[in-house]
Formats: sequence, structure tokens, C-alpha cells
Amino acid sequence: MTTPSSPATDVLVIGWGLAGLVAATEALAAGRQVTIIDQEPRTNLGGQAWWSFGGLFLIDSPEQRRMGIRDSLELATQDWFGNAGFDRDEDEWPRRWAEAYLQFAAGEKRSWLRERGVGFFPVVGWAERGGSGAIGPGNSVPRFHITWGTGPGIVAPFAAAVEAGEADGRVTILARHKVSELLLENGAVVGARGAVLADSDTPRGVSSSRAEVGEFAIRADATIVASGGIGGNHGLVRAAWPERLGTPPAHMLTGVPAYVDGSMHGVSEAAGANLINGDRMWHYVEGIGNWDPVWPDHGIRILPGPSSLWLDATGTRLPVPLYPGFDTLGTLAHLRTTGHDHSWFITSLKIVEKEFALSGSEQNPDLTGKDVGLLVKSRLAKGPTGPVQAFLDEGADFVVENDLETLLTQMQAMPGGELLDIDRVRQEVVARDREMDNDFTKDAQIAMLRSMRGYRGDKLIRTAAPHRLQDPAAGPMVAVKLHVLTRKSLGGIQTDLEGRALSASGEPIPGLYAAGEASGFGGGGVHGYRALEGTFLGGCLFSGRQAGRAAAHG
Repeated sequence: MTTPSSPATDVLVIGWGLAGLVAATEALAAGRQVTIIDQEPRTNLGGQAWWSFGGLFLIDSPEQRRMGIRDSLELATQDWFGNAGFDRDEDEWPRRWAEAYLQFAAGEKRSWLRERGVGFFPVVGWAERGGSGAIGPGNSVPRFHITWGTGPGIVAPFAAAVEAGEADGRVTILARHKVSELLLENGAVVGARGAVLADSDTPRGVSSSRAEVGEFAIRADATIVASGGIGGNHGLVRAAWPERLGTPPAHMLTGVPAYVDGSMHGVSEAAGANLINGDRMWHYVEGIGNWDPVWPDHGIRILPGPSSLWLDATGTRLPVPLYPGFDTLGTLAHLRTTGHDHSWFITSLKIVEKEFALSGSEQNPDLTGKDVGLLVKSRLAKGPTGPVQAFLDEGADFVVENDLETLLTQMQAMPGGELLDIDRVRQEVVARDREMDNDFTKDAQIAMLRSMRGYRGDKLIRTAAPHRLQDPAAGPMVAVKLHVLTRKSLGGIQTDLEGRALSASGEPIPGLYAAGEASGFGGGGVHGYRALEGTFLGGCLFSGRQAGRAAAHG
């Protein structure tokens, strides 16, 4: 059957992730009637952001100052542009977005969130530490602010605003509406049409049916595409994989639900939107198979501290400065030259309990549940957090043994373990341990981790006291097999600073806007080639705000 067309609306938002919710909230605040549609069941309101660790990039925040961190807009700009490496003609708008976003992160971003009830964990994390020089990639100082409540905590105020609008009749939320076409009249986008999918009661994140039961068409004065990226679609990821990152892996884990399928990219392009920087992407190399998966090939990222020994599939140590937590894409590019899809951490339980955090709201019940008692028990008491311990007990990628030789035997018995040069692995571990015997070292990783403990946040909860991996007091020993984990698109629909979608000629397409990952988090690629971390949710906030305000005022 065919469903009746929905009434016309002022602003149509396609996608109810964080960017879409923020855009809708801004349009509501301007007095507009808003319709939000998404292809998933209502259980998925909040999209990918709900699953996130809730990290936000802030500059010179009170949390930083309390931790003794001296940051500035100038230093952050140096880091961002050194990281981004903008070098294309089409990077003009991404550059402008970067400058505007840095002003936002150094200015009203924190107070704007605080006004909406968003708080932050007091210890600021140091993600993407770089290590290649002052103007190279990475954060010069800690800037990773964890939202109190993680992903659900950052989604909550915007979801509440939208649901309040729904209750008073100013918002219509339509689940199971999959867009196949943007409506065009005289060169302007005037809404969308597509298929109504069969009702589904699947839990959040679980793949849902694509059976079609009807059609829809919605007219709108302004349409905002906030549908996310391509990370759940391995075919699109491989098709866009750039030569500079080597060949795409034959095997990858998936770090986002299957609905992150990139379907709106093609739909938007068919309506005249200019897609740029599709070859820029952000995938992690510390992925582990989820022992309790929600979506197909569900992977979890280890957020590692700096101490584990990192080896490629053959047992060769990764080169300087490719240490855990330092340079995500540099490490990915290096590992793709090895011809193998996996690598290894060799570490100790003492390092695991201090340095292994797991990305994802569901993997951090203390922070997500705002449970101070559980947080103190899980983060400061002896032993790994509950979710990390579950992976030690159940995870297929973990080996836990009391001595090096048994550990090596078990590693070799795992799929891919036959590639290991056991003599080389043994040599690497013994040599590293020998460097720990005095306060001097030529091992740059050891020097770095000793230096990092000079930061109170690292010493408190993030960097273990330096020790020998074979020290029985730090044991047992742990090996982790690591996989490439898909995550983010860094390119997308090119937009101006108002979030208006641009055509290939650079002109705004009347009635069409884009926000969030669909727009490369703004401009079609605000991060350039690399991200500084904590910038994805922030990009959704800023681009959603810009597009929502502009769409509301037409």
C-alpha cells in the first residue's frame, strides 16, 4: 500500500543522530515546525552519538586549568592545521569551518553545553599525542573532555527538547522512513520522498529489516541531511580507501551500527550536492571483536595508554613514534604496508588495569550511569574495570598467561599467530624489559611514558608506573590481537558556514543543508586528513547548530 503524504513542514531533518537533533532543536527555538525522519526504529534516537564515549574537544577549559594544563587558541590552531594538512582547492570551506570550530571550542561551546545540563569528568584525557614534532600531527596538550554520562549524556538535552516539541505538536518524528530521493523544483530542494519500512521492534543498534510497506513524500521549506557517514558499509569504505593508506584490509571489524550505510550521500549528490574528500577517513587499529556483539562484526576500540609493546603480525615492533594512543592514521598506514590485517599488544595486567579503556557508552557503566561510587571502585581500585575484565575472560582476541614462553605459545596458536617470528617477539620483550633496569634509556617509548606521568591526569588514571613486562608482581602477562575497526568519514557534502549544501560550481542549493558526518562534520571535511579526537561529537554539535539556525531563517 501507499501511505498518505505527510503534511508540509518548515524544516525537514533527515537523520536523528546528534547533528540532526541539534539542528532540529535550533529550528524549534526559532519557532519553526520540524519533521524528523530516520530509517531505523525509534529505539535508535540519538544515532551513533548514543554509543560514543562522549569525548569533547575544548580549548583552555576550567577542567584543563585545574589539571595544570596551559592551552590556548593559538596552540590548538597550530595543532589542528598541522594535523589536517589541508592541501586541496576544495579545502577552502573546510579551512573556514576549522577556524570557526576552533573559535567555538575556545569560546561558547562549554557554556552552551553547561546551560543544557551537560557536565564533564574532571580529568582531561590526552588523546592523539602525536610525537612527530611541534607542527606535526597530534595534540600538544590534553584536550579530551569526557561527558559526564558519556554519549547518552550529550544526546539527552537535545533529545529532550525534540520530544518536548513533539508533545506540544511542533515536532513530528517519523521512524522507518528511508529517503530515496530529494524533491527538486526549479533547482531548489523542496522535501524528500522514499519508502516506509516495515515496523520493527529491534533493540538499539541491532540490524533492522529493510522490507518496504509503503511510500512517503514530505514537502519542506528547508531540508537538512544529517544521516551520518559510511562506516557501517564495508563496500563503500573499501571503494573510497586511499592509496596513501595502502590496500584496504580483507578483514575489518565494524565500529558503528549497520545503518551507517552512506545511502544519503548518493541521494544528495543526485540532487546536485558536491561530495568532496571521500578518500579521507578515520579508522582505528586497536579494534577487538566484541564478545557480546550488538551489530554484525561488532568491534570495540581499546583506548590505550602509552605503555604496551606494539608489534606487527610478524612480531616486529612498530617504529617511532607509533606507540599506543599517539598517531592513529600513521599507525594504520604503517600496518597496511605489512601485508597483514592484524597486529599485537604485549602487555601486563598492571598496564591493562590502568591503561585500557574501552570506547563506547555501554562499556563504561560508571561514567554513563553517572555513578560516582562505581567510578571510584572501577577506575581507582586494583584490577581492571568490569567491562575490561569481561574481555579478558571472554574475548577471543585476548591471551592471559603467567610467563612469556606460554604466552608466545598461545599467541602462535591463534588464527594469524603462525606469522609470528617467536624469536623476534622474545627479543623485543626482553630488550624492552632490560631498558627498565635503570633510570636511563635509549628507548623513546619508555622515555615518553616516564615523561607522561608528570601530568597528574596520566599518573592518576591513565599511565602505569613503568615496569618490566615480565615482572611477576605486574602479571600475568597479556597479549591482545588487534584489528582495523571502521569508524568515521572525514569527507562529505560540501557546505558553507551556514550549513548550506553547495553544488559543484560552489553555489548554494536552495533549500538544502547538511550537518554532522554527512557533511564531513562541516564544509565537507573540517578535519582534513586527520582528527584530533573529541572532535566528532563537537563537529556534530557545531555543524548541527549552524545548519539548524540557517535553515530556520531561510
